[in-house]
Amino acid sequence: MRSRLLLIVLLFLTPVTASVADERPTLLVMGDSLSAAYGMPTDQGWVALLETRLDEQGRDFRVLNASISGETTRGGLTRLPRLLERHEPEWVILSLGGNDGLRRIPLDEMSRNLREMIDLSQDAGAQVLLVGIQVPPNLGRHFAERFHQIYHDLAAEHDLPLVPFLLEGVALEEGMMQSDGIHPTTRAQPVMLDTVWKVLGPELDG
Repeated sequence: MRSRLLLIVLLFLTPVTASVADERPTLLVMGDSLSAAYGMPTDQGWVALLETRLDEQGRDFRVLNASISGETTRGGLTRLPRLLERHEPEWVILSLGGNDGLRRIPLDEMSRNLREMIDLSQDAGAQVLLVGIQVPPNLGRHFAERFHQIYHDLAAEHDLPLVPFLLEGVALEEGMMQSDGIHPTTRAQPVMLDTVWKVLGPELDG
């Protein structure tokens, strides 16, 4: 009799618990390998560390990491509408463009793709944090400068909070980059989180 009563109680409680979990606001991260924890367990990447920090501070967010290694702004723009429709995020962190630069995708196209992703996110009711990246100078100084300026221009155009460079304090520091010279190590992930948090934290407080 007691076991049957317990089963009935669990049957009533389980849907309630799931409903509460589903009602948490979602923070959606759209990034590439720098946000997908390339070369390490995903729970050591800066996005997983972000979710831990939010939990520790009592901020009730569900962090959805939709980052894919090798992703470009083309791919991100293709995937974003479905993600917005399905998850209805309160925040979208856009951290794309690095692969566009390395593949020399035209800068006008990269800028246009990011602009469309910003518009789609805002039209869906999400707030947007734009995260910039820099490309190696061996791609040409003029190209690198124009590339980096895109993030500043879009942030000003849409009045967005901007993280100018995700790898600030990482890219040129010993022990912070993997042997390929492109991807950060596990040691670098807390630094990347702090770089993002300096901008995101005050926005969440606001």
